Amino acid sequence: MTTRPNDSRINEGMWAWRQPENHNHMIAVQSGAIPLPEAESDAGGTFELAYFGGSAFRITAPSGVTLMIDPWRNLPIGNWDWYHYDFPRECVDIVLSTHAHFDHDAVHMVSASVVLDRLIGTYAFGDVRITGIADKHVSDSTHNAYDWAEMTRRLTPIETDPETNWRSYDNCLLLIETAGMRILHWGDNRPDAPRHVWDALGEIDVLLLPVDGSEHVLSDAQADEVARRLKAKVIVPHHYGIWNLTARASTMLPCDAWVDAHPNAIRTESGTYAFRRDFVMAQSGRVVHFGDHLAFTPPLSEGPEVKDRRNSP
Repeated sequence: MTTRPNDSRINEGMWAWRQPENHNHMIAVQSGAIPLPEAESDAGGTFELAYFGGSAFRITAPSGVTLMIDPWRNLPIGNWDWYHYDFPRECVDIVLSTHAHFDHDAVHMVSASVVLDRLIGTYAFGDVRITGIADKHVSDSTHNAYDWAEMTRRLTPIETDPETNWRSYDNCLLLIETAGMRILHWGDNRPDAPRHVWDALGEIDVLLLPVDGSEHVLSDAQADEVARRLKAKVIVPHHYGIWNLTARASTMLPCDAWVDAHPNAIRTESGTYAFRRDFVMAQSGRVVHFGDHLAFTPPLSEGPEVKDRRNSP
C-alpha cells in the first residue's frame, strides 16, 4: 500500500471552497452569450501575455478567456524561501502547472474555474486549445555553478533520473493555441527530449523559455538550441532573478547577458505585452524580455529604503 509522506507540516489542499468568485464567465462563453472571434480574424489575432515572475504567465485569449500558468509559492516545509512574499491574488478561467515543484505548482493560490495540473492530453474551451505533452524535468545541472541536481541526489532520497524519477521530476510541456498562434510553455523540461516529443511540438510561434544568469534549468547554449530546433519566432525568457521578488537563496540571476546577445531584443515597458499574429509571424528568434516588470505591484516598492537595499552588496 502506498503511504503519504510523514510530514505534518504539509497541510495544504485546494482552497476553491473558500473563493467568492464563480465560473459565470465560462458559462457565458459556453452558451454563446460572449461570442467567439471569427476564425478568419485569427490572421490579425492578438493575445495578451502578462508576467508574474518566476515561470508564471497569464494569457488572455481574444475571447477574454484567461489562463494562468505555473503560479509559484515558497517551499511548504518552510526552510528555504525563494520569494519575498506570496503569489498575488488572481482570478482566471483556467490555471495550469507544468510540474510538481513549489516554484511552479501553486494552483491552489489562484482563483480559477478549471484546474489543469500537469495536463497530459488536450483540453479545449472557447477559442483556446491546450495540449499537454509528457516528458521529463532537467536532471543534469552540471552547467550550473551549484549543480543542484547532484546535490538533490546526494542529500535527499529523491530520484531525478528519467528512468526512475519521482513525480516532481516529471514535466508537462504546455502548448496553447489561440489567436492563430502556437504558444509553448517549456516549464523546466530537459533539452534532450526524445524525438516523439519534438514531433508533437512542431514549430512554435511564441516560446516561453527558462533562461537565467545562473543557467539553473538550461544553459544559454541549450536555450538557444531549443529555440532553434522549434524554429521559434519569438522567445520570452522566464525563471530568472528579479531583485524585489526572488530571494538570494533561489540562486536565480537576471538574464540580461543572454538577452543582450540577441539582436533587436524588445524590452517591454510594463508587465504585459500584446502579441499580434502579423507581428509574430514576421519574426525569427526575436526576444521579448519583461525584465523586472511584473503584471502586479510587488509589496517591495521603489521607496528610498528599498532602493538602498537594491544597490547594496
